Amino acid sequence: MSEPSGSSSPKTIAIANQKGGVGKTTTAINLAAALVESGKKVLVIDLDPQGNASTGLGINAEDRSGTSYDLLVYATPVGELIQQSKIDGLFIIPSTVDLSSADMELISNENRSVLLRRALSAGGEPLSSMDYVLVDCPPSLNLLTVNALIAADSLLVPLQSEFFALEGLSQLMLTVREVRQSANPNLRIEGIVLTMFDGRNNLSLQVEQDARENLGALVFETKVPRNVRVSEAPSFGMPVLSYEPLSKGAEAYRALARELLDNHGLKAA
Repeated sequence: MSEPSGSSSPKTIAIANQKGGVGKTTTAINLAAALVESGKKVLVIDLDPQGNASTGLGINAEDRSGTSYDLLVYATPVGELIQQSKIDGLFIIPSTVDLSSADMELISNENRSVLLRRALSAGGEPLSSMDYVLVDCPPSLNLLTVNALIAADSLLVPLQSEFFALEGLSQLMLTVREVRQSANPNLRIEGIVLTMFDGRNNLSLQVEQDARENLGALVFETKVPRNVRVSEAPSFGMPVLSYEPLSKGAEAYRALARELLDNHGLKAA
């Protein structure tokens, strides 16, 4: 697990897995909400052109006038793009489908892979007041994900408890190695979190066993269960912690937040 940074700047965590449908965005918005419940101030950067994190935090399409596209392509200052979500202490830089063209638009920019890091470094007071920045990455290892890995202190990987789950990790780990060697030697693996877990299902149990045998302490003790309330919450524009605070899914994300804070030597308020 990653070490605390020891600085007053926010801890930046990229949440990524190149495989879609693994609970990446769900983890981003619900971990953010759980950290806020723990007394932390959190910024989510939606770096996925699908904009699901923005929708899941209640930011309507017509309210996304300033987005992560502007952050990367036009170098718009972070402070001009941060929006307050419906949850006090939880902020977001939203995304729209415009971001899907960023790869092509930035191809001639020699600094294209470090744009997010530069934007966050110049974030100033609006950013320094945050405790955590969670970057929700697209389900691919493209320029957007590489930007997130270069800007981040650590990487959190949601791992779906289904067949072939571990096979997709190898390419992601190779990308992490390349980023460490080329642009961000301090990038750490924050941890692997098992999602959509069903303890009654032998396959889920087998995936957990394989993950712990292969990845050891990198796998969080917390497992996020398959839970209908978690699936329903985004359609209401809110994390499951707001939608159904006593659900098993909400409790799991609270436990994940506690585990994360413990790993950073921090305590919940």
